[in-house]
Amino acid sequence: MEARVSVIMGSVSDYPIMEEAIKFLEEMDIQYECNALSAHRTPELVMDYATQAKHRGVKVIIAGAGGAAHLPGIIAAYTSIPVIGVPIKSSNSIDGWDSVLSILQMPSGIPVATVALNGARNAAILATQIMATDNETLYEKLTAFKNAMKHKVIEANNKLQAK
Repeated sequence: MEARVSVIMGSVSDYPIMEEAIKFLEEMDIQYECNALSAHRTPELVMDYATQAKHRGVKVIIAGAGGAAHLPGIIAAYTSIPVIGVPIKSSNSIDGWDSVLSILQMPSGIPVATVALNGARNAAILATQIMATDNETLYEKLTAFKNAMKHKVIEANNKLQAK
């Protein structure tokens, strides 16, 4: 079965953050693949991964990285598939800012959509929204998801007002 979304991280230590993306993709019944490859320690493997993604059926790539966080940008340099970067606050991070800026400040022509620090779930939601542009079933699932969020807020507000 072909992967529709690829979730990649710079290290297996990033998995607890990136697992939030995987959980959402599973909630939406979206096929995915998951890899841990380092832009700095395995650059050839990252290049192969990125250049072959389309052939594996990948429509969107979610790439998480901490520290210098070059992984999303390197992937975006090697593919025309949309890349969503997840900056991760890691043990060698400067409070996460180095990761945020490394992913956010891409040069013209090599865009990477960037979510909040440790925002893997939002990355998966954005990936789903991108794929839902031509998939009515997915669009309906997303609409139901957003309506459920809306109703939770309304319900919480009603409980608050009843106190």
